[in-house]
Amino acid sequence: MAGSPDVSDLAGSLRVCLGLLVRRLRQVKTQGELTMPESSALARLSRGGRATSSELARQEQISPQSMGATLGALEARGLIERRPDPGDGRRAVMSITDDGEQILRDRRAQSTERLARALAAGFTTGELDQLAAVVPLLERLAQGI
Repeated sequence: MAGSPDVSDLAGSLRVCLGLLVRRLRQVKTQGELTMPESSALARLSRGGRATSSELARQEQISPQSMGATLGALEARGLIERRPDPGDGRRAVMSITDDGEQILRDRRAQSTERLARALAAGFTTGELDQLAAVVPLLERLAQGI
């Protein structure tokens, strides 16, 4: 098809611009903000349910010691709770608390609000329509990776 963009060039451009968007959303910190490892562990527990420290470390590809420190900080803030593993009393399983879920909801709402403000202030109606049309394509792309 004449005039079609080079797939490799398009992939590179998407990676760069989406990476920048995600980094910009993560840059703004609020009082009591989570560190990136804390945020990631909390989100994993929210999505995947309870897990052991070693399972989370493996999923995050970090050392068990680093994950232990991260979970200790989350537990001290009351964002996760530790309970004996029903299948093996020697192990502990972590689960997210209601306060932890609320922190995640608040963070998502803040990110959505920042995006909405930027869209409202910097884009025409036609550009907003174009962006809206791209969202299903980006979702399909994410599912295909």
